[in-house]
Amino acid sequence: MQDGASHAPQDGPSGGPSVDRLADAALAARLFLTAPQLFGGIVLRGDGPARDHILAALKEGCEAKPWRRLPGHIDDERLLGGIDIAASLASGAPVRQTGLLDEVRGGVVCVPMAERMRDELAGKLAQAMDSADDETAFALVLLDDGREPDQRPPANLTDRTAFVCDLAAAQLIDPATLPLSTVAHRLETAKPASDAQLASLAQIAAVFGVSSTRPLIFAAHAARAHAALEGRMAIEDEDLAVAARLILAPRATRLPPTSEPEQEGSPPEPDKNQPGETEAYSHQAHDAPLEDVILDAMLASIPEDILAAIADGRMQRGASGGGAGNRTKSKLRGRPLGARPGIPRGGARLALIDSLRAAAPWQAVRRRDEPDAERAVLVRKDDLRVRRFEERAGTVTVFCVDASGSAAAARLAEAKGAVELILAQAYVKRSEVALIAFRGEGAEVLLPPTRSLTRARRALAGLPGGGGTPLASGITTGLQLAESIASRGRTPFLVFLTDGSANIAADGTPGRGQAKEDAEQAAKRFARSGVEAILIDISPRPRADAEKVAKAMRARYLPLPMADAAALERAVTAAQPQMVNA
Repeated sequence: MQDGASHAPQDGPSGGPSVDRLADAALAARLFLTAPQLFGGIVLRGDGPARDHILAALKEGCEAKPWRRLPGHIDDERLLGGIDIAASLASGAPVRQTGLLDEVRGGVVCVPMAERMRDELAGKLAQAMDSADDETAFALVLLDDGREPDQRPPANLTDRTAFVCDLAAAQLIDPATLPLSTVAHRLETAKPASDAQLASLAQIAAVFGVSSTRPLIFAAHAARAHAALEGRMAIEDEDLAVAARLILAPRATRLPPTSEPEQEGSPPEPDKNQPGETEAYSHQAHDAPLEDVILDAMLASIPEDILAAIADGRMQRGASGGGAGNRTKSKLRGRPLGARPGIPRGGARLALIDSLRAAAPWQAVRRRDEPDAERAVLVRKDDLRVRRFEERAGTVTVFCVDASGSAAAARLAEAKGAVELILAQAYVKRSEVALIAFRGEGAEVLLPPTRSLTRARRALAGLPGGGGTPLASGITTGLQLAESIASRGRTPFLVFLTDGSANIAADGTPGRGQAKEDAEQAAKRFARSGVEAILIDISPRPRADAEKVAKAMRARYLPLPMADAAALERAVTAAQPQMVNA
């Protein structure tokens, strides 16, 4: 295979030419095909002809191996094997059916819409991968159709798959420009990585915050496989750089410290149109220390959405729910879960097939105990199973805006714009918004929870502003509204826009000392409630008062002195409570 590309590479952050996402995905596919079970799997993010091309090549390369597509609604019996109800009833004896994982031994499981996979199913797949031996091992191809940065396949599966390829922005102009060879190569033709090379990979992984050891193991295998593909007996710096680019870079959670700024009088950048520039860059990379070579490869290939998430601090906190609320168990509606033993009462539904499956193995014994029974199936109370469902609790983002002082108009305008931006996605994310303004002697709920953009615009048309800062009243009113929201089965998330400078006490009387004390007490009560919140400091310069209040509330503190509506919306979305994708 030739590492062709659909478009010319751009300059990367490291100063050298950046990688081409499509070419890297093709290279990852080649490496994966050398030993699918060893690499665990590959994630293909995005859709379109580029991903279709890579997927078709993977299927062609695995044509001698079992290939099964995993339905999102699969139950335990179909996945792991169990009793075949129809055959058991017909034969009068338990008949076991083969599970999908039994059928795919030594092959590949393809998972469409992997970003929507249930935690329960992901856990069973991960457990099966960990307990498999050489004969039963299988690999995963996870198709990630997520549109938002936080919509990803389950972390316990991506940690067990070597390659993560982002093809969301890739365009396949001509498939002939990116041929994929499916000729088998053996890793054994190249020697394993040396201790020094492994130490370099580990050092780079630590610098970029890759904490799991599995990516390091995958990177060592990938370097060896790349050397074998290139016909080399020993791993070279180029192989390590490729392994870091393909495996470690997509898992980065932080960036290395920036180098010292260039001094005045530094030589100008070379003319990129001058012949030999690429060769000069390659020569510089060859002469650089091994860690620097791998570092440059990493920096050039970290996807833009991951760079943005690192800059916002989202990677350290974990993926957010993207506005989705807590998952709650339901008896009547939602995503189907596995059945559990129980009596169908209180609105619970009988899981008929699961109940029959539980009763099937005991029919011969029960027939001996009840030879005169006329029922076709002898069912006991212990056989009964009830259906379980899981539904998302809708989220309510509550904006608590400091409307006091001369900057009130600007703050309220920013809040209004952020509310409208969030409401624009309310239908998709099952989210609502509310607005509280605190000024003068107290706080007021200006907009009760709603997902109606028309209603919100009407309520926000004439917002009051000016007066003192009753911060304690704002925190208390926000907490009361959050508790009311939670009592109705929804998930509240509060956004405070203030400079933290309280000058109105909880009883409405002026006085900076008492106002600060009341605000601190209200913040501590808020912290005890466990409600998720973010405090955005909107003062021209970050203030210690606002940070102190945020710490007392156990809320995230974020200074945004020049924030507009779009910046507020991005900050709120990034700070949403950590949830798992539905």
